[in-house]
Amino acid sequence: MKQRNRAGEAKPTDAGSTEIDLALFGALGDLAQRKLYPALYQLDREGLLDANTRLLGLARQELDREAFQARVEMSLKTHVKAEELDRAVLKRFLARLDYLQLDFTRPEGYGAIREWRQQGLLRPMVVYLSVGAKIYGDICRHLEASGSLDEQSRVVVEKPIGFDLDSSAEINDAIGAVFPESRVYRIDHYLGKETVQNLIALRFANPLFGTQWNQNHISHVEITVAEKVGIEGRWGYFDEAGQLRDMVQNHLLQLVCLIAMDPPANLDADAIRDEKVKVLKALRPFTDDMLGRDVVRGQYMAGTTDGQAVPGYLEEEGANTESHTETFVAMKTGVANWRWAGVPFYLRTGKRMPEKLSQIIIHFRQQPHYIFDPDQRGLAANKLVIRLQPEEGIALEVLTKDSGLDKGMRLRRGPLHLDFNSAFPKTRIPDAYERLLLEVMKGQQYLFVRRDEVEHAWQWCDSLVAAWDDRDEPPRRYPAGSWGPVASIAMITQDGRSWYEDY
Repeated sequence: MKQRNRAGEAKPTDAGSTEIDLALFGALGDLAQRKLYPALYQLDREGLLDANTRLLGLARQELDREAFQARVEMSLKTHVKAEELDRAVLKRFLARLDYLQLDFTRPEGYGAIREWRQQGLLRPMVVYLSVGAKIYGDICRHLEASGSLDEQSRVVVEKPIGFDLDSSAEINDAIGAVFPESRVYRIDHYLGKETVQNLIALRFANPLFGTQWNQNHISHVEITVAEKVGIEGRWGYFDEAGQLRDMVQNHLLQLVCLIAMDPPANLDADAIRDEKVKVLKALRPFTDDMLGRDVVRGQYMAGTTDGQAVPGYLEEEGANTESHTETFVAMKTGVANWRWAGVPFYLRTGKRMPEKLSQIIIHFRQQPHYIFDPDQRGLAANKLVIRLQPEEGIALEVLTKDSGLDKGMRLRRGPLHLDFNSAFPKTRIPDAYERLLLEVMKGQQYLFVRRDEVEHAWQWCDSLVAAWDDRDEPPRRYPAGSWGPVASIAMITQDGRSWYEDY
């Protein structure tokens, strides 16, 4: 296969190769320092970066190459475990780095990117946009106009893509005017987690679960994504977005899709994403009467985290004290199809929770005929616990007889547990960004979100936001360090259920 760069000669490339030029816009930002450089270093450490792969950092600040390399080295020493820092690998990785000062919104200066590429072997370029989505279009247009791209160039974009369906479509149109959909990689880092990958294997490789994964055997599904932190200085962004747009529209709905989708024909990217889109189309909309009963919005007040007093949302630096933006959302929804008819999906996400926690609980139905002690009937259902963070793992809660001569046929509940750290003690669990970056380099899209997924998720969320606006009710208050408003407990209790609390 031949690749031809507009600025130079053709060069043969191999499908699945990690030999690329990576142009990182926002190279001095928080995401780059906390996640991207450590992930790229780990790939290099594992021997997964081609020897010729290079990285060009782009930012507004004036730096020379050596100063940029020093910044990256400091980031790695801060965010990579000391025992994983290898001097030889670090030296090799830093030697890959170049830097260019650039005003992203102006076309002047983009020619230097083309010139940088010409210094190398004209390998495929991956453009990583670790910047605000409002300037995605400007960057893509200027790259194309400067001749810095070729027919194999790819672009990676971070969420959130837009504020609603209209703004999302505008941003995606701007990207799509330069990059075809087959070369656009929309990141949701949850999709790179080891446990999320295991969810696909668990469902579709094991008849034990494959035959039980429907409304005949599952009573309800529960997803919690709890954040211990507050808004961390992001007031300007977060107050415009809120928890629904920031977390539900992407992370939680992606998890719903992976739980609820039908088996794909194969593991090709579009086969998987076709099934996810079907789920998004089937999500139950909220009617006005359901809105008051099945959705709870919250906003944290002052409280305590780890024994330390923390301010309320309206007391954060730069706060609008009249803001009605939600920092917590809990809801009961469903998927309107044959597989999931009548199965409620309870979703919960918020800031200033007691724990940093992301988990999925699959609650299986009880046996139709119960023969054990009546006072233990509440135990008599299996649960599949899928933990995404802080420690990834999967546990199946099963019932066995309690041991002892005096116990009779008393039941006890215990897990059949797969903790990845314990099960693979000699294997480091890779960070989600390591997997995602590797798949981008190889040109594989199955872990990334397609445009129609984004738009169907926005349609569903936009209808909920419009309904909230019509009601014009303030969010319910909850103290920082708690599990949210009391109303979120009442919402699930009205169905005779409770949130899973075995943390």
